[in-house]
Amino acid sequence: MSISFVRIDDRVIHGQLVTRWAKELPCDGIIAIDDAVAADPLLSAVMKGAVQDIKVWLFDTLTAIEKLPKIIASEKRYFVIGKSPVTLQRIEEAGIGLQNGHRKINVGPMSARANTTTIGPNQAVSPEEATAFDYLAQRGHQIEFRLVPDAGAYSWQDARQKIK
Repeated sequence: MSISFVRIDDRVIHGQLVTRWAKELPCDGIIAIDDAVAADPLLSAVMKGAVQDIKVWLFDTLTAIEKLPKIIASEKRYFVIGKSPVTLQRIEEAGIGLQNGHRKINVGPMSARANTTTIGPNQAVSPEEATAFDYLAQRGHQIEFRLVPDAGAYSWQDARQKIK
């Protein structure tokens, strides 16, 4: 079980991830995937600095596609975090399965932006993101919207009904 947790979070790496999720689901490392974050040395340094005692890698999507097969084949447990479901869709389209034993993808904050529909507390999706969630669900992933481990959750199927 090399991927122990898959998450979508528009903040990518932050204190809540480490203090809440990493304590519930221990990991040996965090793989964060986002083109803009990986391209910004200052933002990358800030995100890596948010995590103590756990190794962090920040990849753009193409580098993640190259590196993930080796990570998946390892004996260690990794969190994989994408800023957007579109990123995870691109990884799956490249033939890399993000299975984590349960095929579950956890979705944290996705802030409201232009051209988004609010589907839950601090969670809004664009049409492109809705299409990506549909793709991931069709590939057998259980998509669960849950901000923190002890909060209530709802599924993509429930959220999908709120989008026109």
